[in-house]
Amino acid sequence: MRVFVLLFNVGTDNEGIHSLRMGDRDIVLMFEDEDDATRFALMLEAQDFPPATVEAVEEAEIKEFCDSVDYDTKFLPSGSLAIPPETAVETLDWQEDGQYEDGGDRVPNYESTPDSSDNTDPSSLSETELDRLRSQLEKLL
Repeated sequence: MRVFVLLFNVGTDNEGIHSLRMGDRDIVLMFEDEDDATRFALMLEAQDFPPATVEAVEEAEIKEFCDSVDYDTKFLPSGSLAIPPETAVETLDWQEDGQYEDGGDRVPNYESTPDSSDNTDPSSLSETELDRLRSQLEKLL
């Protein structure tokens, strides 16, 4: 089955995949629907991330990659309302070309808490979270 993931710096030596961090684990989101992945990428960009490219890949390929780097995966079925967590991992030394001062080529990810990572039901969002989302979506326009 093909899924959609978010990549940064596609076609460069510093290509990387977007991940979320929950505790000490990194999680790669696998979207069933390309539109859902695109919406998530636009929300990231509204939070001042560099543009992400939505790529279709085989689910088995992503799982194999994640196993090789000790990441987890999360499948998001069509229609899921995935929202980037409010707090990003601090990566002050990260540059848009993917280079870090320490020479690494990782891609920034989010620090997530259980309360903010799986809000797929819009009715469960607080007024503050809804206001933040409205603001992000307005920036896209």
